[in-house]
Amino acid sequence: MSEAIRVVLVDDHEVVRRGIRSILEETDEFRVVGEARDGVEGLQVIRDLDPDLALVDLRMGGRDGATLCQAVRDEGLRTALVILTSYLDEALIETCIRLGVRGYILKEVEGFDLLQSLRKIVDGGSVLDARATDVVMHWIQTGSTEPALPLNAHDLDMLRLVAEGLTNREIGRRLFLSENTVKARVNDIAHRLRAKNRVEAVMIAHRHGLL
Repeated sequence: MSEAIRVVLVDDHEVVRRGIRSILEETDEFRVVGEARDGVEGLQVIRDLDPDLALVDLRMGGRDGATLCQAVRDEGLRTALVILTSYLDEALIETCIRLGVRGYILKEVEGFDLLQSLRKIVDGGSVLDARATDVVMHWIQTGSTEPALPLNAHDLDMLRLVAEGLTNREIGRRLFLSENTVKARVNDIAHRLRAKNRVEAVMIAHRHGLL
């Protein structure tokens, strides 16, 4: 028998993680080797365990799923990312596709269909939920050509603190940076997003489903 496909689950609901684990481990093909409650834990688990697949929720406390996907791509990690979510949003789907995820699956999926989708991804394919496909077709037909946001995980961490209403000094304390360094970095992020100010930069990132 070939070696089992190693999977990490990243979801802030323990019940959901248990349910997915149960479905995957009904077969000999998949083995859940790690779990995480948010994107921060998820990134560390993926770094440490180097799994074949990571099933990632989008909306979580701490670093969210899209930010985790950005970090995995930025670090060049080999793990194939599969979004497993309840959210069907054009901006989120577009963001995930641009970040190179291999699957976008809604949580209402039947266990058999989830396994079939994961098999296809392991074999080198990609999977979109049928409803997500409709959203992508609308995106293509309306001629969306907006480029991926030029942000890395550290940029998004900083924007998230800006979104919380923290001052540059308060952000500096959180990130162990000087107030001037924070100001320069926030201004640089706004410039790269072609935003007039820090508030507009946060709005642009939020519109793309990254905050």
